[in-house]
Amino acid sequence: MAVTVDKPESAQCVPEQGELSSRAAAEAYVGGVCFKLGPPDLVGAELEWLTVQGECSASGPSAAPRPQLSDLADALGPYAPRSIAPDSPALALPGGSRVTLEPGGQIELSSAPYADAAQLCDRLRDDARLLRKLLESRSIRTVSLAADADRRPKRLLQLPRYRAMEQVFGGIGPFGKVMMCNTAATQVSVDAGADRAEVTARWNALYAVGPALLAAFACSPALRGAPAGAWASQRMRAWLRLDNARTRPPVMDWTDPIAAYSKWALDVPLLCVRVPDSVVSPGPNGTDTGWSAPPGATFADWLSGALDDEVGRRPDVSDLDYHLTTMFPPVRASGHLEVRYLDAQPGDTWSTPVHVLEALLSSPCVIAEATSVAALLAGHWLAAARYGLADPEIRSAAVDLLRLAAAHAVTAAGASEIESAAERCRSGRTPTENYTGAGPHRPGAAA
Repeated sequence: MAVTVDKPESAQCVPEQGELSSRAAAEAYVGGVCFKLGPPDLVGAELEWLTVQGECSASGPSAAPRPQLSDLADALGPYAPRSIAPDSPALALPGGSRVTLEPGGQIELSSAPYADAAQLCDRLRDDARLLRKLLESRSIRTVSLAADADRRPKRLLQLPRYRAMEQVFGGIGPFGKVMMCNTAATQVSVDAGADRAEVTARWNALYAVGPALLAAFACSPALRGAPAGAWASQRMRAWLRLDNARTRPPVMDWTDPIAAYSKWALDVPLLCVRVPDSVVSPGPNGTDTGWSAPPGATFADWLSGALDDEVGRRPDVSDLDYHLTTMFPPVRASGHLEVRYLDAQPGDTWSTPVHVLEALLSSPCVIAEATSVAALLAGHWLAAARYGLADPEIRSAAVDLLRLAAAHAVTAAGASEIESAAERCRSGRTPTENYTGAGPHRPGAAA
């Protein structure tokens, strides 16, 4: 998404393909590809919805069956992702968004990058309408919920990546399959920054404001398959409890995110090791063991030769690129910065957090003020996910941040949306409680 520039000099010695020569070379490569430097001009978003096929059950809006993958592929036609239609051209929708599918049948639109949030939201809203129309041709509906309260988690996609993911997370605790199959998010992507100083300021701001914004937009109090407990965002609870090494980088100690992220990435345990389909062999109870990684082994272990006997080869650049996609921190560096801590919002209200983040990153002065406003809550992810706006300190910080965003919104329409969200938060209401939409976009209804 970000503008592209030359890699740092230290990364230019790293080949595009072939083996990585050393840990230092691998760290330099990660810094170059995960933080592409350039003027922070662009914004993008990813929207996820639960999906149902047929009429909604009276027992709950998401209680209808999950769609058949063949029906999803037929409905999407040339826009179908190759995960369900290997020969599909996988075209972008007219507004530039691409369709992907999550393991439990959740459908996702990933926007093209745009110069401002207003244009982004217009194009993404048009693409979402077309997506709904395409899906309705096979009686498939999207559901504006961040967590499925009704259905048991069930994985539809049988790709080796997701089989390995389910196996690894299943060995840690109960949240893996629940997260994979029963949750949906709103994600916002922004450019990293023009230089290391700007990257550091923007990175620190996104992490500092995270708990307050998580609480401001939390709307997933019920999640089928999660252990008992009252949480404002069961979706974020699932992510935070999923795999600490993979989802909670020690960012409180990072004065240089580019260097620190690069080191952290190599020390995250391997989720899987890709092998050709011909090598995959069935394991106990029908599981396949071909993509399984040695338990606890990190990418650095693989790179150093510690896994030569188990894996039989050293990693190359493509393996490192793939490994980077298996890390799920609240903000992920993917060339640009992906904000991943927001619940899917009811109806079309996903545009509000897009406008909020655009405003809070609109200038160095606003970035510094937002970071200061949220400083006391920085790192309080679990408290924000558990208590949300019910906690007075969290609610106060959320309101202050939203008022700051409203004051610096790029458009009057964006400011109006943000001001409404600030008033909602001041009253302690969740996005779902505050939503007044009717018809197919009402909270929890199939859209």
